[in-house]
Amino acid sequence: MRIAVIADIHGNADALRAVLADVQAQGAEALYVNGDVVNRGPDSVEVLELLLGLPQRPAFILGNHDDLMKLWLERNEALPPDWFSDPFWAATEWSARRLEAAGLLPEIATWPMVRRIVGTKVGDARLGDVLLAHGTPEHYRESLSHHISDERVSELLRGNISVLVGSHTHWPMQRELAGKLILNTGSVGAPFNHDPRAQYLLLDTRDGQWQATLRAVDYDHQPVLARYESSGLLAQGGVSAQIFREELRLARSLYTPYWLWTEEDSLPRNAETWAQFWQKEVESKG
Repeated sequence: MRIAVIADIHGNADALRAVLADVQAQGAEALYVNGDVVNRGPDSVEVLELLLGLPQRPAFILGNHDDLMKLWLERNEALPPDWFSDPFWAATEWSARRLEAAGLLPEIATWPMVRRIVGTKVGDARLGDVLLAHGTPEHYRESLSHHISDERVSELLRGNISVLVGSHTHWPMQRELAGKLILNTGSVGAPFNHDPRAQYLLLDTRDGQWQATLRAVDYDHQPVLARYESSGLLAQGGVSAQIFREELRLARSLYTPYWLWTEEDSLPRNAETWAQFWQKEVESKG
């Protein structure tokens, strides 16, 4: 059995098409979409419609950005109320309104937080199960990353789980603990590991066990970068849209470091402080 797990597409249709072509070429029998299909990029509607239009429907898992679209439009109290009037969040408003207009939010609302793939039988034995969640099974913003402790992983590996799969960090990872696999898919649409290729995970059952392959697929970035402008996202989305575009272009995290930098000195998040951050943390350091 061969399974493909993709995640963090973030509204990048060109990256998704490249990965879907590779998934087919690799002979994957099933596709799991491990959250954050939408937001950040200019193609949220196109990406979701493309996945829903596949001959075999993928199994979706809810990511924090997917959920944010619904929470945003509800003006949900789980979000700080001052965000709704803050221009920094204009890119989120832009994506959410387009998904709403396309009638796609009810689809996102059906996605579960966690999915389990039950291990197949091998002779008289059965492979352990695979547990998939965007972050971890306990929260979609908890990072399954290189930094997570063995103790925390052990807490998450309850029951007959042989493989734990997360995404969210945009950074692929493969670890092993007590004979069990701990994996991060990496990001299809906005990698942060300085590798601009679209990244995803293949899981195989071979030799009586689960085996993982982290894949990276080349594609032309120029059309999607241009669509930040032609779609209106860059003009209407303000500073956050600029940051998302630069993250895609450079294949590195900028949004979170900028957010933390402004918090440290209680600075507003606007074009002026973004320019200061860019000069200090990007241009000067290379």
